[in-house]
Amino acid sequence: MKIGSNAPDLTIAATGEKSISIKDFKGQFLVLYFYPKDNTPGCTREGQDFRDLYPQFQSANCAILGVSRDSVRVHENFRKKHAFPFDLLSDADEKLCHAFGVIREKKLYGRTYMGIVRSTFLIGPEGMLLEIWDKVKVKEHAQDVLSTLLNNHIS
Repeated sequence: MKIGSNAPDLTIAATGEKSISIKDFKGQFLVLYFYPKDNTPGCTREGQDFRDLYPQFQSANCAILGVSRDSVRVHENFRKKHAFPFDLLSDADEKLCHAFGVIREKKLYGRTYMGIVRSTFLIGPEGMLLEIWDKVKVKEHAQDVLSTLLNNHIS
């Protein structure tokens, strides 16, 4: 994936008993953030930060979607527990993750495995990738995404 390319458009199961695809957001900006696992400290903090800034994203005509490999049922509980106002996508088969290139080799405690590298994509109203954040550090990330949206892509 690179800036200027069209975002892959797959239909994925989501919270609220929905199936969502990127084309559903044509005409508005979309933040698509990939994270490793629900109910872990970093992933919870990232979701809460996007939640807290959600009204500002909405004011900028920007939707937010979170993506992990967790099931819709697990996502529903995670979303409710933290009052996330946006949907979470369940990519259990990793199709969307592979399309965006976020499944990569990771190391933890000397063990090597394939997992989601925390990444965020800003997609424009016509479905083009405007910005990519790779190997995201959670602290102040949501604010950085919002600032980028407001400073560089809203005219």
